[in-house]
Order: sequence, then C-alpha cells, then structure tokens
Amino acid sequence: MNFEPYRGELVAFCYRMLGSFHEAEDMVQETLLRAWKARDRYDPARASVRTWLYRIATNVCLTALEGRGRRPLPSGLGAPSDDPGAPLTPVLDVPWLEPFPDARFDVEVRADLRLAWVAAVQVLPARQRAVLVLRDVLAFSASEVAEQLGSSVAAVNSALQRARSALTGVGDAGTVGEPDDPEVRAVIQRYVRAFEAADVPELVRLLAADAVLEMPPVPLWYRGSRDYGRFLERVFQMWGTGWTMRELTANGQPALAAYAPQPGGGHRLHTLQVFTVMAGRVTHNIVFTDPRVLDAFGLPGE
Repeated sequence: MNFEPYRGELVAFCYRMLGSFHEAEDMVQETLLRAWKARDRYDPARASVRTWLYRIATNVCLTALEGRGRRPLPSGLGAPSDDPGAPLTPVLDVPWLEPFPDARFDVEVRADLRLAWVAAVQVLPARQRAVLVLRDVLAFSASEVAEQLGSSVAAVNSALQRARSALTGVGDAGTVGEPDDPEVRAVIQRYVRAFEAADVPELVRLLAADAVLEMPPVPLWYRGSRDYGRFLERVFQMWGTGWTMRELTANGQPALAAYAPQPGGGHRLHTLQVFTVMAGRVTHNIVFTDPRVLDAFGLPGE
C-alpha cells in the first residue's frame, strides 16, 4: 500500500488541528507508521484508504492535544501596545502558532489554512476542532466523521453546529485577497519597494487604518497604521536601511522573507512576514522570527 500521495493533505489536516507545522509533520509520520503496521487489518469494504488514514490521523492528533492549551498569536493574549519603544523580549514558554510553508506541499484547499482561521480554530475543544475540519474543510460526511471519531452522527452534527457558531465571521475567504490576485501582488510589490527604500510614509499609505502588526515569539502587538508606522521607524533605526525582500507564500497568503543589512556588508535572514490584504490595503502582518520557523521554509540565510 502506498500512503505517500496522502502525505501533503494529512500534514495540512494535522497543522489545522495543532497549529504547528513541525508537530504536524511528526503526527503524520506517526500516522503513516501506524497505518503501515495495521495494513493487514485494513478492510476496503468499510472505508477508502484516505478515510482510513484520516481516522488514524485524527486519533493521533486528539491524543497529542490531550491536556494541552491552544497555540495563540500575540493578539489573542492581550491588548495592543501604543509604545513603539517597548522591549522586544521574546516569550519562549508559549507554544506560538506557526505558519505553514506552502512550497513544501501541494495542498489543494488553502482558504482554511489562513493564519487567522487556524488561530481561531485553536480556541475550540479538540473534538469540535476535528469535526469542523473534517466536515467543513475536507467534506467528509457526518457518518464518516462519526466513524472516524467513534461517535454518533447526532453528536457530530451537534459539535459542528457549536464549532461553526464559535467561528462566525472569522477568516472570511471571500474578502481576503489571494497571493496571485493582481491587486494583491501590486500591494505587496509596493510594500517591498517601500521597505527596501525605508520609506515609512509610503508603507503607512499601504496600510488599512486598523492594520495589525504582531511578532511572535514577542508578545507585543500593535493596532492602527500610526503605531505600525512608528514601529517601522524603530526597525530602521535599530537595524539600518538597505534591506532586501523575497516574495513567497505561507498559509495561502502573500509573504515576504526580510533580509537585514549586515555591518560588514551583505544581508542576513531576519524575519518571515505573512500578510493579509483586503480591499487594496494591508490589514494584518504577522512577523515570525523563530529560527525553527524560518528553517521550515528552506530560505537561504543570506
């Protein structure tokens, strides 16, 4: 039996469940190992290979989530700061939400990989989370999900209703621009040019009035184009000008790898920035600095 064709979608499923790309890869490895060991007991009359694998992956994830808190973003933990000079002290004991490196896997459905949606799903109880993803994202039937969870159709439908209610209005895919949309690409390319020129006024012009900037593992975050711009001024004061940027995607969203100038010349990979663009403006920028996150994207260090 060949399970490899399912690896990418299983990683995306486990990522939606866990909020961590690294943990998702580990859970898929465990899923495929369990499937291989149980391959002689697989009954094609009861379920397809895909459905069977999702049953194993769901139970692996539910076990991993037992007794564990959610993976948040800074904006989910407290109020925004209005101090652009606040200390940039990372908090390393919080299991922060991680981005998903699109280029690593060919995942057909990306709308429900968006960071805001995955962050919101993390608030749900684990079984509600599983029901929501299996039913609404992956389109399994209620009876299939009941079989996967060892539950009843009535319990699945009830859990789905509660999960949908909790997520009302979150991550509306219809209003968020896709990375290959010409308007979105134009905004990101203008952002690149302005950032490389250290042109803060131009960067601010590209922002929505209530734009959010956050920087896990630093719990600090800002809301509003004024404070966003003031923080960017601090960035250029701290790290200098002459940055270079590289375009990519993460979570089905436009993203930039930012390379900071070095005193002796050249550049060093500094951050991964994941953008939400709506109505021709940047509404959200999540800036990741964790080296493990950067490594997952396979980006050159210089």
